Amino acid sequence: MPDLPLSPGSTLGILGGGQLGRMLSQAASRLGFDVVILDPQPDSPAARVSRAQITAPYDDPDALQALGRLCDVVTFEFENVPAASVETLAEAGALVAPGPTALAVAQDRVDEKTYLNAVGAPTVAFAAVTTLDDLTAAIERLGLPALLKTRREGYDGKGQVWVRDAADAEAAFDAIGRRPAVLEAAAVFQRELSVIAARGRDGAVAVYPLGENVHQNGVLKTTTAPAAVDPATQGRAEAIAAAVLDGLDYIGVMGIELFDMGDGELLVNEVAPRVHNTGHWTQDGCVCDQFEQHIRAVVGWPLGPSNAHARIEMTNLLGDEVEQWRTLAAEPHARLHLYGKHDARPGRKMAHINRIL
Repeated sequence: MPDLPLSPGSTLGILGGGQLGRMLSQAASRLGFDVVILDPQPDSPAARVSRAQITAPYDDPDALQALGRLCDVVTFEFENVPAASVETLAEAGALVAPGPTALAVAQDRVDEKTYLNAVGAPTVAFAAVTTLDDLTAAIERLGLPALLKTRREGYDGKGQVWVRDAADAEAAFDAIGRRPAVLEAAAVFQRELSVIAARGRDGAVAVYPLGENVHQNGVLKTTTAPAAVDPATQGRAEAIAAAVLDGLDYIGVMGIELFDMGDGELLVNEVAPRVHNTGHWTQDGCVCDQFEQHIRAVVGWPLGPSNAHARIEMTNLLGDEVEQWRTLAAEPHARLHLYGKHDARPGRKMAHINRIL
């Protein structure tokens, strides 16, 4: 195990070569670290701003061994990396953060909601679903409408379907491939908020101001932060974040999506054990953005300040919206962040722009 905190010149490994890995690598480079990417896609966006890439599946044992040998610490950019791969790295003596427990909890929606409620972070009522009979019983208990989601994988609206009538139960189960699932009671919320929080190796916690999110077709379109919330709401979000992070002995940045129920109550929708789309505003609204904060946490440095110095509206650019880059780059009081992806497929996150309000 390397000595902590890691010195500049050390090497950081990242499982995943997408846009989050790219922005993590850029932040690590600013702090003087070298970065090695492991991703099955050759010439990934993150690899093109990093020292090297190992091109292999995330569960390839030889690739994992090589990554652990090259790197002083390893992290990951998204939660669909196999938890077993993180366990393999840890068992081989590699320093990995966040750890496999946090990843495993976040990968299973039933386990996630069970954990959240156990640490005092309330969620909507839910029920595990394995069979059609389970779904029928869950509908009777939770009522309709309700949201059926696969227990594992699925994001940006994928792997989920609304059940609005009991007669539609079988069609809904078919729509998600009859996979193990969770049925969630509908949340009548006023708005969706999110909180980005970090926990260091010394147990220190830093929480950013809340962001307010707007989705289109199940995909995040804008986050405005700091959100217009009262101090009590910010305080409740910070308490939820601290409970979740401490309970997992978490190291790194986590995104926590919240339902603002409008009566002073916040419910947790889901957590992401990584840097998060709703935290991109911090790149231009804070001295220490979420990407640098994550690097600081995993290498054992002190956490940076999480207060905002500007109010930002972050807008995702999806698919061919990225072709507007010439116009967007000319906007005053705005900063364009391009991900280096080659194919602008419909709905694919290609870039974001942060506008100072």
